[in-house]
Amino acid sequence: MTDQVTVREVGLRDGLQLIQQIVPANNKLDWCRDQVAAGFTEIEVTSFVPPSVIPQFADAAEVLEGAKAIAGLRAAVLVLNLKGALRAFDQGAEKIVFVLSASAAHNLANVRRPIKDSVTAFRELVAERDRRGLKGTVEISGAIATAFGCTIQGEVSERQVFELVEQLAEAGADELNIADTVGYADPAQVRRIYGQVAGMVGKIPLAAHFHDTRGMGLANVVMALEAGVRRFDASLGGLGGCPFAPGASGNIATEDCVYLLESMGLATGIDFNRLLTLREKLDAWLPDEQLYGRLSKARPSKIFDPVTIL
Repeated sequence: MTDQVTVREVGLRDGLQLIQQIVPANNKLDWCRDQVAAGFTEIEVTSFVPPSVIPQFADAAEVLEGAKAIAGLRAAVLVLNLKGALRAFDQGAEKIVFVLSASAAHNLANVRRPIKDSVTAFRELVAERDRRGLKGTVEISGAIATAFGCTIQGEVSERQVFELVEQLAEAGADELNIADTVGYADPAQVRRIYGQVAGMVGKIPLAAHFHDTRGMGLANVVMALEAGVRRFDASLGGLGGCPFAPGASGNIATEDCVYLLESMGLATGIDFNRLLTLREKLDAWLPDEQLYGRLSKARPSKIFDPVTIL
C-alpha cells in the first residue's frame, strides 16, 4: 500500500486575504470545483471574519453554501473567535479551523486578545459544537500560528508551542496544525518541534502550514514528513500571507508541493495536469497579482511518474 498524503488548498482563504482585488464568489466556486476535479478533497474555502476587516470575505456565507454543494469536497472555514465560529456553525460548516498564535504580540495584533483568552474561546467552541450535537460531524482544527517565530515579537518559545499543543489537545481538538505564519522556520527547527509534538498528541492528526518567504518551505515539508506529518496546507501560485504580520509573504505553492510529494513516491491522489490547468486560470483571474511556483513554468520533468494509489 502506497503511503498517502493529503494536500489541502488554502488559497481561497490565506491566498486571497492580502490582495486588493475582490474575487467574485462565482470565480471562487469555479476554483473549488476545478480543484476537486483535480483530486482535492479538502479546501479552506473562506474565513468568517468581519468584512470591515477583510472585505474579500464579505461573501463567506455564499461561498461556503456553494462549496458544500460540490460532491467530494470537505469545505473548511477559518475563524479567529467564538463569534465567527457561531456564524460558521449556523452556515453548516463541515470543518472549522480556529487560529490562535504562539506569539503573544501576534495574537494581540491578529485577534485583539491575550493567548489565554483565545484558548478559552477554543474550549467554548468545542463545547458549543458538542452542545449542538455536531461532534463527529463537524471537525475542529486547532491551528497554532507563528509557532516558529514572529515578525512582531521575534523569537517564540518552543515551550509556549508545546503548552498550547497540550491545551488544545486536552480541550478536544480533532486536528492540530502547527503553522509557520511568517516563513521563519528552518528544517532543523521543524524536525525538533514536530518530533516533540508527535509524541505528545497520541492519535490526534498533525498538519503543517508552511510559508516560503525565505525559500525554506519545501525543505520544511520534507522534515515534517520525516516526523510523521501527512497533512499539508498549500496555496495555488504561492499566494498568501497574514495581514497582521508584516513581511509575511506567500505560502508554499500547491503545484510545487504536490510535485515534491509525488516525486518522493507519496500518493496525493491529485491529477497534476488538471492542477496545472487550474493554475493557468488563476493567472487570468488575478492578472495584477504576482504568482509564484516553479512548476507552472518549468512543467514536470520527462521522468516524472505520478504515484498510483493502490
